[in-house]
Amino acid sequence: MNAEQGLIEGPERSGLVPSLMALGAGVVWSLGALIARLADHADAWQYLLWRSLGILVVIELLVRRRRGRLGSVVRSGIRDAYTSGWTMIAASACLAIASIGFIYALKHTTAANAAFLSSLAPLIVAVLARLVLGERLNGVTIAAVALGFCGLAFMVNGDLGVGNLKGNIAAVITAFGFAGYAVCVRSDPSADWSPALPGSSSIAIPIVASVCIAQGTSLVPPAADIALALLHGGGIIVIGMLTFNAATRHLPAVASIVFAQTETVFVPVWIYLWFAEQPKNTTLIGGAIILAAVVGKALVDARLTTVSPAPSVLARRSRHSA
Repeated sequence: MNAEQGLIEGPERSGLVPSLMALGAGVVWSLGALIARLADHADAWQYLLWRSLGILVVIELLVRRRRGRLGSVVRSGIRDAYTSGWTMIAASACLAIASIGFIYALKHTTAANAAFLSSLAPLIVAVLARLVLGERLNGVTIAAVALGFCGLAFMVNGDLGVGNLKGNIAAVITAFGFAGYAVCVRSDPSADWSPALPGSSSIAIPIVASVCIAQGTSLVPPAADIALALLHGGGIIVIGMLTFNAATRHLPAVASIVFAQTETVFVPVWIYLWFAEQPKNTTLIGGAIILAAVVGKALVDARLTTVSPAPSVLARRSRHSA
């Protein structure tokens, strides 16, 4: 029995329990934004370095334990990421871009902006899948994409002149990163894409370390911030991933997409409760438009098509595990 399967047992493996687990995973992931903000003495690059190390260490331990080779260095999640073909490497790179973008956005714009703008990923997937995989765009998808980008324009326009532009751009880049990963997964839904998570960390670490060195920043921020970053990577991201992965084995894809939006909703909630950071009206309206487009498309698609079995969490995790 692997770690994911061990999270759901008995006759309740379908229905209410998986749904609650999927919703709960989004809430767990949303706590990562709060943790990142609490690490206020580490900049985005320092934080990313230690968060990536946390992910890498915990995932490697889980992979080796699952394979019964804890003491072996012959097989590992990182090795699988680099020996499973160029598409896996591309998926890892896309996740690294998304991870870097999201933390940078959290440090340079409001939490609500970072969450809502990065949640554009499912809509961007539709466009990239058309360009890369030749998937057809139906009227519902076109309308949802147009509506989603109207929400983006509304949010960004409301932030002009307040110094959030870099963070907003980073959040949109995050959405493109997650979308690129999802397109890689769509190219072969039956494959095991879990190595992309440690692969992305192995790509992010030298990048963010190089940025720190180039700008003369220490690689070692205060110990409290290191602990928060490690908790975010090795705890919040991994626990959320395992929980969501276990749940989505027993849920249709549309439910997974809808339930994943709990992360987007709760990010600004935690930040407001802890830091009293109140989103602007334009942010709330634009974010509501984006969420309506994402959730509405998922629900309408479910009515129009037969939902296929959902791949693993990393196949559908658009957010963000960064």
